[in-house]
Amino acid sequence: MSASRRILVGEFGRPHGVRGLVHLRSHTAEPAAIAGYGPLSDEGGTRCFVLKWLAEGLVQVEGITDRDAAAKLTGTKLYVERDALPAPEEDEFYLSDVIGLRAETEAGEVLGTVAALEDFGAGSVLTLRDASGRETLLPFTKAVVPVVDVAAGRVVIVPPGEVEVPPQPGEAEAVDTPRPRRSSMRRRSGGRDAA
Repeated sequence: MSASRRILVGEFGRPHGVRGLVHLRSHTAEPAAIAGYGPLSDEGGTRCFVLKWLAEGLVQVEGITDRDAAAKLTGTKLYVERDALPAPEEDEFYLSDVIGLRAETEAGEVLGTVAALEDFGAGSVLTLRDASGRETLLPFTKAVVPVVDVAAGRVVIVPPGEVEVPPQPGEAEAVDTPRPRRSSMRRRSGGRDAA
């Protein structure tokens, strides 16, 4: 199995009880759908797991019947072949399909390629890598990335302007110290985060 064509869909958590049940963090749009994708594999593609969804965040793993065996699964990431996932609807895409796309301005100037797309809790962040290997982080919002065209292999980037951050109450404003600036961040809607 090629790691590049596999998608991370979940991760085993701690064991539950003494009969081999395991907590599961599902990355699919509907958490229970993870069990319907057939056997899932670990990161190396060496072990396969068949799941039975029992309740919110709780699964039975085929062949796991006791707490010790369930505990050994803790932290194992679960992958599925990209082809096993449902096709995205019109104007939707899987975030993993954006990685590797050419990034260009509205005028067609190439800025680099999409190296990563991650969400650290404050919204998705797009990492662009230019020809010299320099990386630029941008908010993955409709305003900054108005076009995602997976079929054409490109995204259109509108670099955000800077937002001046005023001093907070109680902070002394130094006369010669420039005010900090940061890019604006807004959540993007309309894309699928996972299966």
